[in-house]
Amino acid sequence: MNHLNLLQRRNFVFCAPLSWFALILCVSVHAADPAPIRAGMIGLDTSHVPAFAKIFNDSKAAGDLAGIKIVAGYPGGTDMPASRDRVKGFTEQLRKMGIEIVDTIPQLLEKVDVVLLESVDGRIHLEQAIPVIKAGKPMFIDKPAAGSLADVVAIYKLAKERNVPIFSSSSLRFVPGIQGLLKNKELGEIVGAVTWGSCTYQEGTPDMFFYGIHGIEPLYALMGTGCETVTRIQTEDTDVVSGVWKDGRVGTYRGIRKNNASSGAVAFGTKAIVPAERGGGYQELCNEIGRFFKTGIVPVAPEETIEVFAFMEAADESKRQGGVPVSLASVLAKARTEAAAKLAK
Repeated sequence: MNHLNLLQRRNFVFCAPLSWFALILCVSVHAADPAPIRAGMIGLDTSHVPAFAKIFNDSKAAGDLAGIKIVAGYPGGTDMPASRDRVKGFTEQLRKMGIEIVDTIPQLLEKVDVVLLESVDGRIHLEQAIPVIKAGKPMFIDKPAAGSLADVVAIYKLAKERNVPIFSSSSLRFVPGIQGLLKNKELGEIVGAVTWGSCTYQEGTPDMFFYGIHGIEPLYALMGTGCETVTRIQTEDTDVVSGVWKDGRVGTYRGIRKNNASSGAVAFGTKAIVPAERGGGYQELCNEIGRFFKTGIVPVAPEETIEVFAFMEAADESKRQGGVPVSLASVLAKARTEAAAKLAK
């Protein structure tokens, strides 16, 4: 992104040279009341779209959300039922909120400073992200970052080459219960964690990418990077995916497809074992997005997001191989080769 142009648009205004006092007053008033950051949404086929729009465009928005306004949206959509059957309804909700609906991504990019890529179908994220990155617009990518590990690697590779800040995350990474465990001094050092939640699949993408990521993101928030191998057990109703970190710690995700599938987490510390408290929603994630749009500082490092998706891809490979441990290095090596080929086209 041309960050200088954005800063100029937001912080500077022409002042006629009436006097030094008038000039100082004009600049001071403008600096205190900068133009809002114009945000656009790509992919209007998820409930996140109206929920996020209401949070950002709330007239009482404060703190990291103040001064950011969603002004345009591009519907997009695919043949996936979760997309095909909902895009019209969510698009109309945004239209009724006064948000302009455009026909193409290039049209959207002409009207906005920053982008939220919301398409529920991760398989089209690479295609949709490329023009945003080439236009230099900072971007948040809703879960999943993409529909394959290779596509995730390609998106982050292109963003790095173009020096464009992007990040992706599930909202559950930032809920108070997970953040509270990270700040809990009674735990001591976290030496292991278990997370769980709903784990329905989306045909055409690795099993964990659709809903499993909502439990695996918090697992990584607690454990950090450094997982070396992943083993998966799958039954009709349940997935159990365990990773061994390079320092010997173990982190496990339990994916549930039947019975109670509410999400949760437990952290194992050197001093105590503590469950995460319930609560939280989209507000915490939107706060992080707002801070990111204002500062350009990503709250989740690219390396961590890539490893999250390598963890999930390794879980699929473990299933294919009958439940044997699979190294993240092996799936990443393959994905990097595929990503380079995709970007070379």
